[in-house]
Amino acid sequence: MKKQIEYYLVAVFSIFLGSQITEGVLLVPYWQSLSISDFYNYYQSFGPSIGRFYTILTIVAALIPIGLTIFYFKSKPSGLPYSLVSSLFAVLFIICFYIYFKGTNDLFYQAAFNEIELKKELITWNKWHWGRIVIEILSLVFLIIAIGKKK
Repeated sequence: MKKQIEYYLVAVFSIFLGSQITEGVLLVPYWQSLSISDFYNYYQSFGPSIGRFYTILTIVAALIPIGLTIFYFKSKPSGLPYSLVSSLFAVLFIICFYIYFKGTNDLFYQAAFNEIELKKELITWNKWHWGRIVIEILSLVFLIIAIGKKK
């Protein structure tokens, strides 16, 4: 695989990670600052577009280490074990969505929480989000190592 393509793959994954960090640093604190009615109005208005944006980016990011692992498996470079670990972390950050975020985001659309519950849930959502970012960082680190180990 040409180095330019590998650098491009790392760059795309890094853009995904940067968007996740941006969500944690900018969007979540903003959501936490809103009143309950403002939050639900905001989520009804912007939730679908935010969801589409992150769905596309997440799928693309997860496919990068998985695709690289398939490529490395066929060509058997020394980066294969690292790309496998990167892929494992990619699968984990997808699983996190289904374990926690999907159901909670659906409850946001339903305006299912009262004010106290919403404040607590946004704190929990934030913790899950940063935990997921740690998993994504690990996936990126092993992706970079895999590319660096390839002969």
